[in-house]
Amino acid sequence: MNILFRGGRVFTPDGVVAEAVLVRDGVIAAVGPERDLARLPHETVDLDGGLLTPGFIDAHMHPVQAGLERAKCDLSEVFGLDAYVEAIATYAAKNPDKAWVDGGGWDMSAFPNGLPHRDQLGFLDRPAYLIQRDHHAAWVNGRALELAGITAATPDPPDGRIERDAGGAPTGVLHEGAMELVGLLTPRPSAQDLLDALARAQEHLFSLGITGWQDAIVGSYAGSDDQLPTYVAAAGSGLLRARVVGALWWDRTRGLDQIPGLLERRAAADGLDRFRATSVKIMQDGITENFTAATLEPYCLCGGTGLSYVDPVELKRYVAELDRHGFQVHVHAIGERAVREALDGFEGTNPANRHHIAHLQIIEPSDVPRFAALGVTANLQPLWATHHAQMDELTLPFLGEPRASWQYPFADLVAHGARCCAGSDWPVSDADPLQGMHVAVNRTEPGGSVHARYPTAQTPFLPGQRLDLATAMTAYTAGSAWINRSPAGVVEPGRPADLVVLDRDPFELPPGDLWTTRVRMTFVDGEPVHERG
Repeated sequence: MNILFRGGRVFTPDGVVAEAVLVRDGVIAAVGPERDLARLPHETVDLDGGLLTPGFIDAHMHPVQAGLERAKCDLSEVFGLDAYVEAIATYAAKNPDKAWVDGGGWDMSAFPNGLPHRDQLGFLDRPAYLIQRDHHAAWVNGRALELAGITAATPDPPDGRIERDAGGAPTGVLHEGAMELVGLLTPRPSAQDLLDALARAQEHLFSLGITGWQDAIVGSYAGSDDQLPTYVAAAGSGLLRARVVGALWWDRTRGLDQIPGLLERRAAADGLDRFRATSVKIMQDGITENFTAATLEPYCLCGGTGLSYVDPVELKRYVAELDRHGFQVHVHAIGERAVREALDGFEGTNPANRHHIAHLQIIEPSDVPRFAALGVTANLQPLWATHHAQMDELTLPFLGEPRASWQYPFADLVAHGARCCAGSDWPVSDADPLQGMHVAVNRTEPGGSVHARYPTAQTPFLPGQRLDLATAMTAYTAGSAWINRSPAGVVEPGRPADLVVLDRDPFELPPGDLWTTRVRMTFVDGEPVHERG
């Protein structure tokens, strides 16, 4: 069957230059002027003045976890203590038979110093475990602390912290590795629950034009279960239609002894069309807001330089061995010390394995050119690069200058020749790539975001680090396709027809209106998987 996309413009590797695309049997057959392509028999998709793009590919997200959270106590759509309490109480009342109240999505900026308290959940008649939006902390009540045996005498784990009051008593916030002290006690989802969560997530992502992704934690972490069997089953049954790479979780409490198990896990996905487990995820530090991001100099006001979860000397050994086995290594690095440790770890590795570092909130300027020099891809999460409460109240006061000016240096990375891909970290933040592109171009909050009413939301954040729209869109398409070794991500003959129809041409909009663009239709292999009603 032939399909002719016509009536608008097309985003190609050479820019927005074409006006029509012909698809034959799920593959892009021709790109060019409509008068040349319309001579063949075809069905027509009218772009109606919109833009045709490759399917977007998210290089760092957690869809199964997002799908689970959307079915639990979901706090991501509301903001503030009163709204959270109301949502939690409503969920508890609607689910009286559930042994736990669990879910997540609360925002640190809704609480003084970013910290909720166990007593704010004192109205519940059962234990509660609610994961922070960034997935680096959990809010629990007194009943949950009791079940876990957490008291003033409980030591902090090496990779986390129990928040305490002046007397040493736990307040109800568990940071990083401490989350598992309670998270592992929560009810386990069934295999069907996990498949349903993946199906919900895929449907939502298709509605945003996302036709592929890299799942950044495939393994057990912070109380979540291993998703590898879920992906293998979904790919084998045909449920999974997106093109997905799983980043297998590196257990930071172990060393090289886990590599044989990772090789077995990679082999479990051999031969699957839609899923491969060819990447390994190493989390090198935490986040700035709770002072666990690894920095070169102490945080202002509170001191400390954060946590390196993996000893830098050992990190280099681990990366070298993973590289030798042909794994791609995907590193979480937020603070400038973590970024430097990751880059040091990649020295001498094979660029053909397509290693990448995600988040990159702070990069010491001398490390920026090392990305291109080492062949390491910069994995950007653009939505975070704005003025919002978490940035202005919980980050900037503690970073100080010049470090605060080193944040999210997208333009510097591009200027120094770094290859870039992009993602959302969903459900940490909105999965919509178009919102991410808006921030990459404007360095301001999209008009429809929860933070758009914040006083400085429309003040550009470090505006010298803006990207042009073509560069940002390429990061979300060809850049992320390259990281995933996906055959899609580019509109050119011979590529799979994973395509997105936008309701307008964002290249013709004022930059401040980019966020208003929406997805009309999404295609995978030339077949529609989403059409906006």
